[in-house]
Amino acid sequence: MTAHVHDNINYLKTSKGLKSWLTTVDHKRIGLMYLASILVFFITGGLYALLFRLELWTPNKDFLSVDQYNNFFTMHGVIMVFLVVVPGIPGALGNFVLPLQIGAKDLAFPKLNLTSLYLYWLGAILAVISLLAGHADSGWTFYAPYSLSKNPAVMWMLTAAFLLGFSSILTGLNFIVTIHKMRAPGMTWFRMPLFIWALYATAIMQVFATPVLGITLILMLVENFFHIGIFDPALGGDPILMQHFFWFYSHPAVYIIVVPAFGIASELIATFSKKEIFGYKFIAFSSVAITVIGFLVWGHHMFVAGQSEVADTIFSFLTFFTAIPSAIKVFNWTTTLYKGSIELRTPMLYGLQVLFNFTIGGLTGIILAILSVDIHLHDTYFVVSHFHYVAMGTTMIAFIGGIHYWWPKMTGRMYNEVVGKFASLLVFVGFNTVFFPQLIMGSQGSPRRYYHYLPDFQIFHQISTIGIIILAVGLFTALINLLMSLRRAPDAPQNPWGARTLEWEFAETPPVLFNFKETPVVTHGPYEFAKEGA
Repeated sequence: MTAHVHDNINYLKTSKGLKSWLTTVDHKRIGLMYLASILVFFITGGLYALLFRLELWTPNKDFLSVDQYNNFFTMHGVIMVFLVVVPGIPGALGNFVLPLQIGAKDLAFPKLNLTSLYLYWLGAILAVISLLAGHADSGWTFYAPYSLSKNPAVMWMLTAAFLLGFSSILTGLNFIVTIHKMRAPGMTWFRMPLFIWALYATAIMQVFATPVLGITLILMLVENFFHIGIFDPALGGDPILMQHFFWFYSHPAVYIIVVPAFGIASELIATFSKKEIFGYKFIAFSSVAITVIGFLVWGHHMFVAGQSEVADTIFSFLTFFTAIPSAIKVFNWTTTLYKGSIELRTPMLYGLQVLFNFTIGGLTGIILAILSVDIHLHDTYFVVSHFHYVAMGTTMIAFIGGIHYWWPKMTGRMYNEVVGKFASLLVFVGFNTVFFPQLIMGSQGSPRRYYHYLPDFQIFHQISTIGIIILAVGLFTALINLLMSLRRAPDAPQNPWGARTLEWEFAETPPVLFNFKETPVVTHGPYEFAKEGA
């Protein structure tokens, strides 16, 4: 009887103490630990960006040396890519939400899930060591031969990225098996929420693409320590081969970053439009299509690297195809909004930002797919802006929207809605103030990463720096609002948004230890608002 009662206490109260958290195999607690870790590194990587943007206020030195500037933008890139945007949504929100949305008690391999978290932490520790070692200035891409200089900081960073890759593989494997084998009765493939479809597509990319990165990093470490010519031309190696290996992983990694964000956007837009999502199957299959195409277009990162004209033409042609499944999502989200009973709650405001920002990110990606144009725009601020409209403007904005959406379910508390809306407005204004001017100066030929720049571009840099300050204020306002809700906010009802997915309709708020007091039986699709007259 005691065990039965224990199982029906919410997961936050089943056990107490640090040891109970560090040894837990509960996917919800692991998700919260991922969330806390990722937010810490998001703040850290953001502070690096703030510092080097302040340095760029004038064309000459302000307060950072050249070496410090190079180190700061490298650490910003490495932290944000490997410690934030790649593991962010799957590790935190995916871990917490996936079993709840499919009616499972936990993930298929709970101990493997905890192992992936510890690998993430170990990789993060090594990344911090590389920071303390200093001079990690190779950029987040670790291009050979520059990264083959036996720089201790770069070596630590390569090892950290290797461990983080294994963490990603274990998470993806766990998600695939869970989705295939642990869905609740009645949860058919086409009754799964679109967030689950997005996580499934992401998991496939994690499992099949990440090993290539791991092999590449191992080869680079071997070359560094044993002087075997693999990528270093001085030893008879081929640096272009390293780029092929790296981008074979890193372009699918772009979709590992952004596809989960599409899933969150689908949840937010459907829920707060109170309307069945338009073209459910098209959105679901578009995630799978992006996964397949994502493995075929890595060469568009190497248009100026000396590829053959035939290879450039093929990769350019294939890159245009990625626009089709991406456009399906944008058009279907927009159609869902049409004549919907739209509620402009805080999560929905972030969902609308995703729709706006990704449209810009997608259109600029098509521009970069044009061979003749890319030669001009390659390694300019246009590329920086395009990437950030996808990675920050789409992925991290969706991540923040998802945190606000599932925060009541995670914590059992409601945050201040007025403050949440104000913070979302600051985030929108700040983000676009940072990165839209960079599209303009990039189109005018301003190269990225430069410590000194022409005075003609100073006004664009200053606007971007003002924007990052606004963005930082908005993000900290959102964070403080969420944290304050843990102490002063009212308890959340079971389903504050009127959503139609299992975690809101059947699970308590917060959920009990094994998610559901009784096994849910699914009788309808996840977005059938209209059929209920909602």
